[in-house]
Amino acid sequence: MERHFDVELNKLRENLSDMAALVEGMIDNAIKALVERKEETLGNVFNDEVEVNKKHIEVDEICLKLLALHQPTAVDLRLITSAMKINSELERIGDQAVNISQNTTSLVKQPFFIQLPIIPQMTEITKSMVKDSIKAFITKDSDIAKNILLRDEKVDDLKREVFKKIINYIIENPAQTEYFIDLLLISRNIEKIADHTTNIAEDVIFMILGQDIRHHHLFDEHKT
Repeated sequence: MERHFDVELNKLRENLSDMAALVEGMIDNAIKALVERKEETLGNVFNDEVEVNKKHIEVDEICLKLLALHQPTAVDLRLITSAMKINSELERIGDQAVNISQNTTSLVKQPFFIQLPIIPQMTEITKSMVKDSIKAFITKDSDIAKNILLRDEKVDDLKREVFKKIINYIIENPAQTEYFIDLLLISRNIEKIADHTTNIAEDVIFMILGQDIRHHHLFDEHKT
């Protein structure tokens, strides 16, 4: 009985790792298509979305089976419930990668083009956040999870920088406003990916330490 429980937990971890790898690839392909102006690369994103959705259902089924057929201890219960939340966040990250791809489809068809290196920079940070969030979950390393929260702040800073640059570009090139709005939306999608990954990190910290750090700033304000 206990051995079967551990087998299912390992299966759960493997599925979440696979999902994370898929969404990393989706993010990478979406931005690669934007930078290289290759619309054909986007087909991989939409194909991977199908696989992510399948994994999403599979992970939920594993979690529900573990809850229904076993009586997990408090520690294992936190792991299972955290896995269900992480599963949903990964699926949402996949959705954001699809949103990027949809905007990129419009952009690569336009003759106007401008290179904005901040967007690939944001992408590299968010991809590393996704990778490390699952690493923190599997290795039960709260330090890795806490570091992700710091990187989210960096992504927010870069998003603000993108906004400022795009406003200036629109002033200089008003005829290309729609193009720049699409770029702005892509940067917003990347920021949302970082936000979802931050939620994963917070779930991991709760799983390991039993501490709910969501909205912790509200408590800091109350203390002051």
